[in-house]
Formats: sequence, structure tokens, C-alpha cells
Amino acid sequence: MSANTVATSFFDDQEPGTSGLRKKVRIFQQPHYLENFVQSVFDSIGDFSGQTLVVGGDGRYYNRHAIQIILKMAAANGFGRVLVGQGGILSTPAASHIIRKYKAFGGLILSASHNPAGPDEDFGIKYNIGNGGPAPEQVTGAIFACSKEISEYKILKADDVPLDKITSAQLGGMQVEVINPVADYAALMQSLFDFDAIRELLTSGFTIAFDAMHAVTGPYAMHIIEEMLGAPDGTVKNGVPKEDFGGGHPDPNLTYAHELVDILYADNAPDFGAASDGDGDRNMILGRRFFVTPSDSLAILAANANCAPGYQGGLAGIARSMPTSAAADRVAEAMGLECYETPTGWKFFGNLMDAGKVTLCGEESFGTGSNHVREKDGLWAVLFWLNILAVRKVSVENVVREHWRKFGRNYYSRHDYEGIDTGAAEAVLQQVRDQFPKLPGQTLAGRVVKHCDDFTYTDPVDGSVSCNQGVRVLFEDGSRIILRLSGTGTSGATIRIYLESYEADTLQHDMDAQDALAGMIAAANKISRLHELTGRDCPTVIT
Repeated sequence: MSANTVATSFFDDQEPGTSGLRKKVRIFQQPHYLENFVQSVFDSIGDFSGQTLVVGGDGRYYNRHAIQIILKMAAANGFGRVLVGQGGILSTPAASHIIRKYKAFGGLILSASHNPAGPDEDFGIKYNIGNGGPAPEQVTGAIFACSKEISEYKILKADDVPLDKITSAQLGGMQVEVINPVADYAALMQSLFDFDAIRELLTSGFTIAFDAMHAVTGPYAMHIIEEMLGAPDGTVKNGVPKEDFGGGHPDPNLTYAHELVDILYADNAPDFGAASDGDGDRNMILGRRFFVTPSDSLAILAANANCAPGYQGGLAGIARSMPTSAAADRVAEAMGLECYETPTGWKFFGNLMDAGKVTLCGEESFGTGSNHVREKDGLWAVLFWLNILAVRKVSVENVVREHWRKFGRNYYSRHDYEGIDTGAAEAVLQQVRDQFPKLPGQTLAGRVVKHCDDFTYTDPVDGSVSCNQGVRVLFEDGSRIILRLSGTGTSGATIRIYLESYEADTLQHDMDAQDALAGMIAAANKISRLHELTGRDCPTVIT
């Protein structure tokens, strides 16, 4: 085996987004493209000589090939050991846990999350730092800077490493350990939740359906839910990961997880339903003919945290992304806790957790988590809900309605317009910005505008500033209209419009969210001129 230095030239499109670098598979398959990005990571993260790297992904197309390239480059660049998931599989939260447990220098996670997979679809790669969390902006900025100056990369000339058996192998001077991708994560979950109580629930007639969407969570859910907790075989549906996710779109929402939605809204629906996404960090929670919004889910987990053994010592604080509803803020206030509002992107929660300021975190984009790892965690959220139901012995709907009676209801919805021309998408946001001087004091949807801005976040731990994180129109009664561009797609731009209205009156809690927000929706369309500027008459996805 010998290390080769390969001459290359830079690509100008390797700036990591909210969750790393995501492109079409065909782009990653260009000569030197993946290698350039991996070398740029290695060149920007400091002295890792002899250190441990964690590698794994969601099993999508190109995952195995990319891992072999990464292993050979890690060996050539001086890593001492790589821990790689069996079959190339590691869910994103499991990878975060393994980085932390084994004190790895960092990890490379191969995923495009909830995006479709296959030869003509999406692939992604991101670097997670030693705390297990996504690289912060100063690190991703350094990676991008290196990618624009790269002229060569190092790679070992060697045979591929077998990945399908748990074993160890030498790759040059580096040890490769193929590990069980599920075992460490399952043990962590057992330390946080009352598995005895959940097992009793699942074996007493309480029925559930979990849709793994042919993505990475399948092996984790089958081991934990069916084997450890005793749920009947077949409880986990679509549990075998496939390179194309079975041709589906592994995004756990009401649109793309329609198979699960149909099951939970049928006449003979189970008591509980859940789904996770491509890399296992998102979740959707359903009761019998009842949908729990991710914003409400975060607030309810916080309000019921003492049901789970791992959180009975109390919460340090709560954090939510700026577009997420303020439902969690009301819980935090009642519990005497600080609630932090951050930009979208889990990396912004890392500093708060490392500093001991928060325990639970959440984003409206179906992501919830805690300080047990430094990523959002889909299966963790499902187990937390099951633990609450096992303790409280009521239905999902009753848990939510009791929460609304106590804290009020934050009517909330997100409208996604996908595949928009980038220029048109920017024009929509600019249209709203241009109205900032005149909107305050105006009445929209029967509400008076209090303030408008482009959200800026100052990190309370390190003082770093993140600007232009979303256009906000804030009303005197706490209602909000927010517009931002998503950083997770690979084709065109996605405009996301977030709408929120608070209702304290329990007699007004039974409305459909779209009906309750109809005036806000019309106001958002009017001030943004979205339909006129994009040519789109309706959203691609409504959640």
C-alpha cells in the first residue's frame, strides 16, 4: 500500500449549507469532486494525526463507494483509526453518539437527510466535530475556503475494506473497525427511557405503527421497538434500508409519509404512529386520526420531561429554531426556564448544550432532540412519546388537548414552495424586506404589525453573529409571518413560509390549522407577491 498525491483543480460549488454539502449523485461522481471536498475537510480541521474518525451514512446510493474513498483518504492523511458502521450504515444521531462515546476527533456522515435517493437523485456529506454536532459556521467557512484553493489530495492505493461483517482491518497505518451500528445507540436509549414501562404498554393491547421509509432507522427501530420492547413483528414497516429508499421520498410529513397517514386515519387505526427520515434525525408523531405538529411536540416533551428517567433531574433550558412556534416558550416560562431562539440548523444548539444552558431542542422541520447527542434524533423522540404515554395512560390526542388547555394553542403551519428559480425566490424575500419601513402599524389579517426584521442571532456562549436568517413580520398579539429559503435542497430554491397565531380560548382549539390561519396565509401571499413572482398557485407541501 502506498499513499498517492493526486493533482486536482478546485470546484466553485462546494460551500456547505445548513447540513453539509448536498448535490445530485452525478455531481459527486465527477472525477475528484468527492475527494476534493474530503481533503478540504481534512486540511481545515487541525492536527488529527493518530486520532479516531467516525464514518457512516444512511445507506443511500453512492454511500458504499464514498466510504471506501474516505477510508483510503483518512489513512493517507494520518488518522490512526476509523470506526465505520457495518454495511456503511450509521444514523446521524447514532454517529453523533459514537463520536462522543469513543472521543473521536470528528466524523463524516454521508446523507442528504430527507431528500430522495438513487442514481439520479441526491447525495450529501457533512463533517461533525468532536462534540458530536455539525460543524459550526467558522469550520464550514474554513472548509469552503480550502475547497477554493485545493490543488492536490492524498489517497491510499489499496483494496476496498469489507464492510458487511463486524471486524477489524489494517489500511496502511490506520486501523479500520467495522462496528455494530445499532448497539451503542440502543444502550443509550435504554439509559434514558423506562423500557419496562414502555414494554408493558406495547404488550397490553396498545397498538403502534412505525414507518422507517426504507431508510436508515429501520434496523434501529426493529431492534429497539420489536426486539427490546416486545412490539409485534411487523410493527416497523418499510424497515429494510434501500439505496433508493424504495423509490419514496423519506421525509416524515403528512405529504410524503402518506402510507403511515392512511393507516393512522383509517377506521381501525392503531393508537400511535410515527415515522423517521432518510438519516434518522427527524420524526413525525401521530395519534389515532390526530397529527402532532413538531412545534407542539417539543413543548409537550418539555412539559412532560419528568415522565422519562433520563430527564427527571430537571431541564437546564429549552432551545428552538426561530421559525418554530413559540409553544415551547410558554412551557419554559411556566417552568422558570430560559428559552433560546436560534437560526435554523442544529449546529446552533451545540454551543448551548455544551455550555449546559439547554437540555431539549427542537425545530419545526420535524426535528427534536436533547443533550444526549448533538443532533436531532427521530427514534429518541418516538421513545420519549411512548414513555409519556406509558406513564400517563391516555391517548396522544388527550395529551395534546390537555396541553392546549393548560398553555393555549399555537396554531401553526409551514408552506413549502419547492424547486423555485433562485432569482425568483430571492425576489420574494426582497419584496417583503422592501416593505419593512411601512409595515409596522398596518393591520394585516385583523392584526397590527409590531415589528419587521431579518433575523440576526448572537450566540450567547461565544458571541458569534449570524445574519439574514429569515424575514420576520411580527404582530402585536404574538402572531408571526416568517419567510426564509431552505438550505437542504439540491435543485433550485425552496421558499418556506411559516405562519403562527396564538389562541388562549379553549373553545377555539378545534379549528383546522389552515382555516384558523387563513387570514395570515392571505396576508403572507399579498405582502410577498409570491404567486406573481414565482408563478406558483399553491405550495408543494403543507405541514
